Amino acid sequence: MNTIEAILMGLVQGLTEYLPVSSSGHLAIGAALFGVDGEQNLTFTIAVHVATVFSTLVILWREIVWILKGLFRWDGQLNKEQRYALAILVSMIPVGIVGVFFKDYVEEIFGAGLFVVGCCLLVTAALLIFSYYARPRHKEEISLKDAFIIGLAQAVAVLPGVSRSGSTIATGLLLGNKKETLAQFSFLMVIPPILGEALLDVLKMLKGGAEAATAGIGTVPLVAGFLAAFISGCLACKWMIGIVRRGKLIYFGIYCAIVGALLIIFG
Repeated sequence: MNTIEAILMGLVQGLTEYLPVSSSGHLAIGAALFGVDGEQNLTFTIAVHVATVFSTLVILWREIVWILKGLFRWDGQLNKEQRYALAILVSMIPVGIVGVFFKDYVEEIFGAGLFVVGCCLLVTAALLIFSYYARPRHKEEISLKDAFIIGLAQAVAVLPGVSRSGSTIATGLLLGNKKETLAQFSFLMVIPPILGEALLDVLKMLKGGAEAATAGIGTVPLVAGFLAAFISGCLACKWMIGIVRRGKLIYFGIYCAIVGALLIIFG
């Protein structure tokens, strides 16, 4: 993988991790278009995933500090920050189970072929479009029950083409949660799973041997891909929060429907 290819794949990862269009699906599309497959290089995969976590920390640092300040304060009962952190913890349960026990089986069964990506993009499109027309109820807080259901949506997003951010935000909207809090919750809840996935990749890399994991990529392309994913991730994260607040997810639904249909027809 050369520097230009690393930058392209980093940009795709950073942008599509937050925009509701599926990063895994677009990485598969990018691989087909450019003949590049970052997923085959575990070091690169880990680097761009960690870069997107860093971009979340940068954009949502105030919210993270707010949670940490309240997390270790006891007021005689659970405060708002502790309830929020508990909701994030509950949301991690489904994806944790799937990631540890079933991720390899899912990848083996479904693979990342463009036809499968197209079908899954149609699922993402349906979720986004349905959520646009859902009648809002504006719940003040995301309950533990809703957090678990949103976590189930995140677990389904291991399928290539099902957007992690799109499925979690759309599910939250369908459950009647406020637009203003959903994007923030969706991006914060994704930090532990991404780090967990990176850890699993590290273990896989160590098992397969470092030479195989770093084959075909040098330091410069690796750094370039990391920076591209970080910068584009920052822009996409900040942009996406504003998009959700303005309720413009339907346009991404239409985009996913068009791309999904094209992949099914021509993929």
